[in-house]
Amino acid sequence: MATIDLRQVEKKFGDVYAVKPVDLTIASGEFVVLLGPSGCGKTTTLRMISGLEAVTDGRIFIGDRDVTWRHPSDRDIAFVFQLYALYPHMSVEKNITFPLEAQKEPAQVIRERLTYVVELLQIQHLLRQKPGSLSGGDKQRVALARALVRKPSAFLMDEPLGALDADFRETMRAEIKKLHIAEQATTVYVTHDQIEAMAMGDRIVVMSAAVVQQVGTPAEVYYDPANLFVARFIGSPGMNLVMGKLAGGVVHLPGGNQYKVPARWLRPLTTHLATDTVILGFRPEAALLHPDGPLKSEVYASDLHGAFNMLHLTLEEAVIHVRAERGGRIQMGTHLAFDLDADMVRFFDPQTEKAIVPEA
Repeated sequence: MATIDLRQVEKKFGDVYAVKPVDLTIASGEFVVLLGPSGCGKTTTLRMISGLEAVTDGRIFIGDRDVTWRHPSDRDIAFVFQLYALYPHMSVEKNITFPLEAQKEPAQVIRERLTYVVELLQIQHLLRQKPGSLSGGDKQRVALARALVRKPSAFLMDEPLGALDADFRETMRAEIKKLHIAEQATTVYVTHDQIEAMAMGDRIVVMSAAVVQQVGTPAEVYYDPANLFVARFIGSPGMNLVMGKLAGGVVHLPGGNQYKVPARWLRPLTTHLATDTVILGFRPEAALLHPDGPLKSEVYASDLHGAFNMLHLTLEEAVIHVRAERGGRIQMGTHLAFDLDADMVRFFDPQTEKAIVPEA
């Protein structure tokens, strides 16, 4: 497997950026997910790596080779598409072995590689069938087998699970991750589904409006979002973000609530904020319900999620989401008190929308 290195790679259509200049290095054997809403530039980035889309500027390296202007067939990559792209007139076996036959590999090599991938994906029973008779999940397994059979330097996957039902997606997520571990394959995976990204990625590249917003592990983008976009986009629901006023080491929040700022945040807040306005951020699980909690709220709605309840609370005009233990539904209008886990509190500058970094 090989590293993939993007150096100031950009894509413009006329004067409009599809991808603004990006520097990104994907280590050999790493599973990196490009995550973001529709139109953010993630698929364009993948297509530039593959050679299906020409770069406007910048350089792309796969291993030690500059492949910026090389044809896709000369990049030693395998592409898995959302809609499978299988040959309908060929059997499953022929679909899988076609790349090797096109390269004129010896029959023994083709047989060995076919045996390996069909056993790995457990599709031996499908070899004589045509793609038209297969389920969506089986079609995707065949598409993966066709990509795996060549042992390429890198795998590129463009929303490969997007056309599957929810139960198939869960199964195939596990299958793809299992394949990655078994093959130690350098993989770049595009999705708009943050559950897929969090479950599968070694690192996540969060994109929005043609810009890379943050690159980090799933834990880093979840617990330490770089800006308000990442805070809102990652998580279901996203991070609670409440506007407040900072005065005397206390953030004054809607509803007459006050939150005492932890010591490690005091200097960074006073240093980086241009005004006294600050955004307090915390994940739903960071709120700790307690009768004597310093923060007061009112229940707006309650959703049962099986293992827990998701409470929607109001602090005057602000609506926040709090994860509570499983139990009976709490009535709308109920008054609740809570505190915050200080280790999970984050602060953002409302002018730059960037996260403020605390002292160690």
